[in-house]
Amino acid sequence: MDNFSFDLFGEAEHIKNIDFSKIPKGKISRYWLHLVTDGMGVPIRIPLIAARGNEPGKTLGLTAAVHGNELNGIPVIQRIFKEIDVQQLRGCLVGVPVVNIPSLLRKKRRFVDGTDLNHIMPGMENGNVSQVYAWRIVNYIIQHFDILADLHTASNGRINSYYIRADMSDEVTAQMAILQNPQIIVHNPPSDGTLRGAADALQIPAITLEVGNPNTFQKGLIRDGLTGIHNLLSFFNMLETEIEPAEDAPIICEKSYWIYTDTGGIVTVHPKVATMVQKGEVIATMRNIFGDLKREYLAPEDGVVIGKSTNPINQTGGRILHLGILKD
Repeated sequence: MDNFSFDLFGEAEHIKNIDFSKIPKGKISRYWLHLVTDGMGVPIRIPLIAARGNEPGKTLGLTAAVHGNELNGIPVIQRIFKEIDVQQLRGCLVGVPVVNIPSLLRKKRRFVDGTDLNHIMPGMENGNVSQVYAWRIVNYIIQHFDILADLHTASNGRINSYYIRADMSDEVTAQMAILQNPQIIVHNPPSDGTLRGAADALQIPAITLEVGNPNTFQKGLIRDGLTGIHNLLSFFNMLETEIEPAEDAPIICEKSYWIYTDTGGIVTVHPKVATMVQKGEVIATMRNIFGDLKREYLAPEDGVVIGKSTNPINQTGGRILHLGILKD
């Protein structure tokens, strides 16, 4: 064992703050940023990857794993830095493969105090545990971006289509959303306590990418997310590459909402994600523990299935499916 060693941290510099204007040009740099300390006073560091070109341009930020079980965004960020030719890059590309380090290590969605980190942005400088963590993410990192793409997945017990949340009334974010070549785009104003909302408050155009399912790597969706990021680099004139168009136009929804059960039991949700349902169509059936059919749930209006529950054990008030209502 004396002659055996390996670099767990991947030759990354340990830092307490970062000056984005001083990131070296013409290379890819790696950092471990000391964000907070744990209960033993040990630093909690988050990984940063930065590729800065030799020519000036915009700073595009990529973030993933704001929830600890959202894994698909991690390899999207890893691969974009493996593929990019930094000598051809204008501006700076910054990736945060994992925002929520404590939850990732615990394999949990929520932060250590039980808070959903993506509901309390931009946090508070002198707040509680999760509020301080959120505030430092925004003020140490996010505020330095010109553009933000925040990568998420479905939550536990659910699956998602590949869809985008964006303010479609804004010309820039609408174009950013379309460039992801998603199955579905949901118009969603950003004032909702999310990281995207915090970026918007700082006048940073931002979109949320919902890249599939939790607790897994899905190669096809990772590839789709990677294509969307390449398209952004081209659109913002950061790289001289062609935009890859979508094979099919996305379904654009003016709003969306979840449908919930009004009793408990064993539920089966019938439609597949990214498929259309019509008003009055049976979308789910509820059975009791003896297998008797107790309830059928009908679609309240026409729409598209953005995501749905996959856990059959469903108590009163449980989720059935996420319904998107199409724009006229």
